[in-house]
Amino acid sequence: MLGYITLGSNDLAAAQAFYSNLVPVIGGKELMRFSDSFIVYGVSLDKAGIAITNAYNGEPATPGNGNMAAIVVRDRAQVDALYNKAIELGGTCEGPPGLRGDEGPMAFYAAYFRDPDGNKLCAYRMGPA
Repeated sequence: MLGYITLGSNDLAAAQAFYSNLVPVIGGKELMRFSDSFIVYGVSLDKAGIAITNAYNGEPATPGNGNMAAIVVRDRAQVDALYNKAIELGGTCEGPPGLRGDEGPMAFYAAYFRDPDGNKLCAYRMGPA
């Protein structure tokens, strides 16, 4: 249902360095750029993506309390890889990779982290190992 989610940044160069090195872990890349103030990353333009930008109103960008972007990946190894790369790139841990709940057809394997601006992200895979 979602086309993309926009995350605000107070240091677009740092955010660009973070996401340009993070999204290739799951086969993503920069897909679109409007000057140097709005950059979209994803796998393809017909799939949901992540955009980074400065706040439109010129005020400081702040992450929302309770807001999170969840990134679905193909398998548990990609959850681990995306989380590890995020931490390597200066992200912070909000919950290491692991199974949340019971193993089985509806198993939820996820990892939580924040980007350098404090935006919370989740990498997850639904289903058995």
